[in-house]
Amino acid sequence: MMRIAILTPADGYGVDWQKDAANYRRLFGDAVTFRPWHDPGDLSVVDLALPLLAWGYQREPARWYALLSSWQGLSFANAIETLRWNTNKAYLLDLEAQGVPIVPTRLAPALCKEDLAEAVSAFGGTSLVVKPAISGGAEGTYRLRPADPLPASVAGAEMLVQPLVPAIAEEGEFSLFYFSGRFSHAILKRPADGDFRVQEQFGGTEIAIDPPAAALALAETALDALTEPTLYARVDMVRSTTGAFWLMELELIEPSLFLAHAPDGGAMFAKAVRHAAELRRTG
Repeated sequence: MMRIAILTPADGYGVDWQKDAANYRRLFGDAVTFRPWHDPGDLSVVDLALPLLAWGYQREPARWYALLSSWQGLSFANAIETLRWNTNKAYLLDLEAQGVPIVPTRLAPALCKEDLAEAVSAFGGTSLVVKPAISGGAEGTYRLRPADPLPASVAGAEMLVQPLVPAIAEEGEFSLFYFSGRFSHAILKRPADGDFRVQEQFGGTEIAIDPPAAALALAETALDALTEPTLYARVDMVRSTTGAFWLMELELIEPSLFLAHAPDGGAMFAKAVRHAAELRRTG
């Protein structure tokens, strides 16, 4: 029988992942097992491993990187080198260098007040968003007005500094989902009134949409810039002040896939996973 392993949060991360797991059980039945990412056991016995629920690795990045090295050569849905590259959000600068339009981003290796002042000047005096280079679920992410002090909890940390894009509050954040390079579905995520974070735990909501042609074009440009094909990908973007789209994140490790909003209920995703697992089992 085909064997698929999905990696889950570390103990104590404090999130309920069972709803997501139920979706995967619905799609894969007895073929799927769930293993904690920090101690998953022998993954060489499975046909395909997917770190889709491996939330919390940002709290133990050294351990995460060490495990990625130990998994080299095993059968992962997205290549181990892709997972390693995608762990640190400085990958955005790599994509920008390849011509992918991104939200303007500065990397601060050890965030200090001078970094904030320089970013305010570079971005035209706007409010800023600062986020850890290795992060998830908007942990450690702050909105800072030009006169706000540097939060002590992130001082000296490796951080991304970006302008606060008005369209986040005015329209929302677009997410487009691709399985084996094919478009599946899209959603528009909106923050709660007065917030800038679109995650559900902060009051964010989402609706299914037909994405604009320009959003599809940006997603395909970002995916084309990768050196390895991906089995699953979520492409997050927002409209710029000119109306064009900017890439916010390219999620290739543990994106929520929002399969409830897929017209086929996730059938395309399941087919892609089963096909990859079968190829690797028989190859």
